[in-house]
Amino acid sequence: MNRAEQFDVVIVGAGQVGLTLALAVSQSARGIRIAMLDRRPLGSGQDNRASAIAAGVRRVFEALGVWPAMLEQAQAITAMTITDSGSGDLARPSFLSFAGDVVPGEAFAHMVPNAASMVALLSALGDRLTVFAPVAITSFTTDARAAHIELDDGRALTAPLVVAADGAQSALRSMAGIGVTGHDYQQMGLVTTIAHDLPHDGVAYEHFRPAGPFASLPLPGNRSSLVWTETLDEAQRLLRLDNDALAVEIETAMGSTLGAVTVETPLRGFPLKLQLARSFIGQRLALVGDAAHVVHPIAGQGLNLGLKDVAALAEVVVEAIRLGLDHGGDGVLERYQAWRRFDTASMAAMTHGLNGLFSNDIAPVRAIRDLGLGLVDRAEPVKSALIRTASGVSSGGPRLLSGLPI
Repeated sequence: MNRAEQFDVVIVGAGQVGLTLALAVSQSARGIRIAMLDRRPLGSGQDNRASAIAAGVRRVFEALGVWPAMLEQAQAITAMTITDSGSGDLARPSFLSFAGDVVPGEAFAHMVPNAASMVALLSALGDRLTVFAPVAITSFTTDARAAHIELDDGRALTAPLVVAADGAQSALRSMAGIGVTGHDYQQMGLVTTIAHDLPHDGVAYEHFRPAGPFASLPLPGNRSSLVWTETLDEAQRLLRLDNDALAVEIETAMGSTLGAVTVETPLRGFPLKLQLARSFIGQRLALVGDAAHVVHPIAGQGLNLGLKDVAALAEVVVEAIRLGLDHGGDGVLERYQAWRRFDTASMAAMTHGLNGLFSNDIAPVRAIRDLGLGLVDRAEPVKSALIRTASGVSSGGPRLLSGLPI
């Protein structure tokens, strides 16, 4: 075996979460040596999806200087309308609507194409990284001083801290012996992008249907990103349709809210589950993003949770480096975990409860939830509190979430 290459931090997984962490740490701890590992070539693949970036997370990108590049292709969500309908209903009555500002003039979320955020992050990183990709990890071990990684091409790396940003099926998490707990919803999430005849005016629509929520999220122009929940059998049927037939199904599901639609990207499906790692840390290892937690997409918080992980982990690591402490030591990692466990568990519980409440067609349950939605719609202080929660704006958390440098 070749002599191990030395780094300060090794990040496994070159998605939005991993790249944002690399940028946050490299900007705040000058001269730090960061290795980025991925099973695919860096920046490869055509990701046609878009993500809802909440205001609190947007401030992370603002602090890192990459938001202007993302904003060029982003669409502010100016309002949200929530409807509820049964399996045979033709109408889509609106029970709850939100103005889309956290404060006047500041949208609570933007829709950003994933490709745009990846390009902005990679451009900002430049040569700050040493990239190993495509490559697979064959061994992960740790001792009191460092973590040690062996790669399938024969190379070896060592660092005081390794970060697993390698997704829900994290190989690194498994190698570290960290288990998961969760729930299989027996549902499938479906995503695609559509063009439509009528303007969305920046309004996001959430249609609650018997199988689960159907979300229409505005993109620049007369285009929207769709994310919806279906039963496994119905999802398989929809995945087999051609684009013209699928467009008819989408118009029906939306109640023709945006007029005639055209399907722009292939429909993709993914099983829905709740999954939490039993620990967000191991010896010289931190889990971030989907490697640490997977929640139901009903509130659009998956990527936002991962980027909140980044804000917390980057801060504790950078502070430790500045103080000359072991930035991969137990005390530093335990502070990260303490910062993130409660917020993640709270969001998991909320999305789990919302999915149970809204993914059914039971008449008494529908009557109660519609009454509740109507009451909330008339209570402006409650609506304002919900907007602030969804926006991820808070005080006393990591500095990046307030738009401040570490």
